[in-house]
Amino acid sequence: MTPRTLYRRIALAEVVTWSLLLIGMVLKYVTKTTDVAVSVFGLAHGVVFIAFCLVTVVLWVNQRWSMRTGILGLLSAVPPLLTVWWEHRLERRGLLEGGWRLAPGGDTPRNPAERVVAALTARPAVAASVLVVAVMALTAVALLVGPPVGSQG
Repeated sequence: MTPRTLYRRIALAEVVTWSLLLIGMVLKYVTKTTDVAVSVFGLAHGVVFIAFCLVTVVLWVNQRWSMRTGILGLLSAVPPLLTVWWEHRLERRGLLEGGWRLAPGGDTPRNPAERVVAALTARPAVAASVLVVAVMALTAVALLVGPPVGSQG
């Protein structure tokens, strides 16, 4: 999977889960019919949000994005439905071009972040496992900390 394909898929998943969460919020706060959708879709969105942020960091390193581009990429996950627009913007600017720069036979890693990405691209199955474990761990921390806003009851 190329960096472009990975980013496109995770950006789309983030938009889908944001949309489902917004539907859940309408059901809870506007129609007052159920709050189950907020719980289910909120968790799904949280998991995909974390995955999007982790993938953004990996691509930031691999694609050698500027600090500004990397930070804007992370921030694009915060407003509803912005990640697909952001991915298209990066595509138009050529910032998703090419393959995994740090894969075996590619560029030599120059810093610790590049060494981590190089190790991950050398073993895609391990990379997927590391991503899943990292998302699970960060989701657990987020659940311990609590929702981003106070609960209304």
